[in-house]
Amino acid sequence: MLPVAARGRTGARTWAHMIPAAPLSLQPPRWQQALREAVRDPRELLAMLGLQQAAMAVSPEAAAQFPLKVPRGFVARMRPGDPHDPLLRQVLPLDDEMRPMPGFTSDAVGDAAARAGHGVLHKYAGRALLVSTGSCAIHCRYCFRRHFPYAEETAAAGGWQDAVAAVRADESITEVILSGGDPLSLATAKLSELTTQLAALPHLRRLRIHTRLPVVLPARVDDGLVGWLQGLPWPSAVVLHANHANEFDAGVDEALGRLRAAGASLLNQAVLLRGVNDSTGALAALCERGFMAGVLPYYLHQLDRVAGAAHFEVTDARARRLHGELVERLPGYLVPRLVREVAGDASKRPLSQG
Repeated sequence: MLPVAARGRTGARTWAHMIPAAPLSLQPPRWQQALREAVRDPRELLAMLGLQQAAMAVSPEAAAQFPLKVPRGFVARMRPGDPHDPLLRQVLPLDDEMRPMPGFTSDAVGDAAARAGHGVLHKYAGRALLVSTGSCAIHCRYCFRRHFPYAEETAAAGGWQDAVAAVRADESITEVILSGGDPLSLATAKLSELTTQLAALPHLRRLRIHTRLPVVLPARVDDGLVGWLQGLPWPSAVVLHANHANEFDAGVDEALGRLRAAGASLLNQAVLLRGVNDSTGALAALCERGFMAGVLPYYLHQLDRVAGAAHFEVTDARARRLHGELVERLPGYLVPRLVREVAGDASKRPLSQG
């Protein structure tokens, strides 16, 4: 029924009391638009930082093998004019990546041997990891899955059916871990599709999400994601990945606050990286800054020896020394466990065991 037209003071006919229909938005969510606008050209990235002279160290071959991808908001946290910026070093493809090194392989952590279904890895008792997608918001040069065959092995394929069937068939599995790629690069509706199916499995007790998006692209923590987390039938843990205190800013703090308000427990795992965080001061600052944002340190990983990442490696002796200094400097709850992942082990191996 049409509303009755009203007259204003001037006698002109107006439709001021009509309830306008909300226009149908054809724009993608803000975080998806930011993903589309991520920097993908090393020369553009260096120009944004006033580092055109550093282009000589960039490897076109490395960029072709594992393309650059970094959100512009993350670039804004890098220090202009500093070729050694710890955030820049994590994403810039360098000639060092193309030098073969003994012991560095394409499957550094034994993912292939742990396959328990399409996109499902079962390494540790009671836990199944779903390689949910190959997509990430950022391409970290040390990524242990940079050579993983995502086109053939993603749990989201086929509406998650094979992955859910693998978890259903093993009642010893009490925790599902969403990994990738980055599971939060999937649309919330896709995540909800999975958890709706998992909710029918009575043996599940926890959901864990391994993600870098709330740090590198905090806009991902939108109303839809928060609502999904709040509606989960199990306790949830969000394991973040930040390697340096400079990765945190006010936007990240706000996003992490929303995750905590949704009921998620927040942990951080970092990788010990040469030229990024291999000093006691950098590691302590990371742990303290994360705690200010409501995140407890979880693991400090020794580098997974994936092909292309040898230039990030820190020796075990130095890693132990740094961790020991961290123990002396910080309260125990701010000290992450120093570990490495060894293919075939029943758990992460404390580095003190060699």
